[in-house]
Amino acid sequence: MRRAGWARRSGKAADGPHLDLLAGRCSYDGVKILVVGSGGREHALGWSIRRDAPDAFLFFAPGNPGTADLGTNLPVLAHDIDGLVALANERHIDLTIIGPEVPLALGLADRLEAAGRLSFGPTRAAARIESSKAFAKDLMHRAGVPTAASRTFRTLPDALGYIDRHAEPLVVKASGLAAGKGAVVCATRNEAADAARAMLETHTLGDAGLEVVIEEFMEGEELSVFALTNGRDLTLLPAAQDHKRLEEGDRGPNTGGMGAYSPVSLGTPALLARVSAEILEPTLAAMIAAGSQFAGLLYAGIMISPGGDPRVVEFNCRFGDPETQTILPLLRPGLLGALHRVARGESPGPLERLPGYTVTTVLASRGYPGSPQKGAAITIPADLDRNVAVFHAGTTRGEDGVLRVAGGRVLNVTGTGTTLHDAQRRSREAAERITFATRIFRRDIGWRELART
Repeated sequence: MRRAGWARRSGKAADGPHLDLLAGRCSYDGVKILVVGSGGREHALGWSIRRDAPDAFLFFAPGNPGTADLGTNLPVLAHDIDGLVALANERHIDLTIIGPEVPLALGLADRLEAAGRLSFGPTRAAARIESSKAFAKDLMHRAGVPTAASRTFRTLPDALGYIDRHAEPLVVKASGLAAGKGAVVCATRNEAADAARAMLETHTLGDAGLEVVIEEFMEGEELSVFALTNGRDLTLLPAAQDHKRLEEGDRGPNTGGMGAYSPVSLGTPALLARVSAEILEPTLAAMIAAGSQFAGLLYAGIMISPGGDPRVVEFNCRFGDPETQTILPLLRPGLLGALHRVARGESPGPLERLPGYTVTTVLASRGYPGSPQKGAAITIPADLDRNVAVFHAGTTRGEDGVLRVAGGRVLNVTGTGTTLHDAQRRSREAAERITFATRIFRRDIGWRELART
């Protein structure tokens, strides 16, 4: 089988003739694509890519048992930057799609670019919009982007003094990467003081909590907005709503996400136009002014106030998890071409949305988000509803061939339907049929939307 290469951002050929995918004049036959990561997001990205490119060589590093059904898993961890660059060179990878935030923060995109390899994902400097909440807050304040008032601290006495003067409730956030567990909503000053001590004195979050951001608590409802961008032009994907709390009714501790649904009635065309004009575009312009042009997927966690005004909760420098598993099944084929264009520095171009709704239910393991129990055998029925997709997140398959729990969030069960109720029912019923001894999950994903509609 022949091997063809895509052009790098510089416009020079990479290992072979340029494939003009924009005009659709050739197939993906022989193109080599690497997806970095091992979670549900990477499984969903691989699923979407395989749909677009059935004839491509698709690799995952390190991948999971689900991605093994789509391509070839390679034993290189997502934070092994040297190993990933070597892998891209040895395998003559034409496009690397970087899923998690850690390799982006470690500069994988920079290293691949230096090696002459095309990649989708922001540079290390641009990834600071997620890897440093202090950087992101300062950027937003300078750009006039609406967000919660905040202060940044490195010493505990200063943080405690600010907390003592701050109105309740308030939010304490680790500035660095904390796997979705670095934000603590505190009802009282005492709770906030305890959270600050845990980060700055006890170092419960390690280096991620050596700097903390303390901000006002924002009232409202959250919306996840995704923008594909080359740093200047942007294309919005369908908006989603994540469910961060562990328990039904949005109770319990914060997690990395227990489920999501899309579309969201709050995300009207008028509101999303405001998010673009008041938040995304000024942020991208500020990144360029700071010498850190952002090219990749910019995620904006938006709080919609009771009055309908959007404010930024946080930025992420990559596809969200589990929202990606919810959004991608709503897109018509074409995502791979958009990722390729962004990697080349071009406008992502339009993406079309399919009709209907999706709901993703996360199956987690007991003990999550603290110390999840691992090792339980997993049974996934072969006759699940054909309108359900199961994305692997924290699974492993041993030499005995048995699928087992290997993480806190284990599987993502995405149901599709003509109505939100249908999508939720399919997701929930499939989640009930998938079994493992330590399984926990929420049965109410999308409850706010169903209450509205």
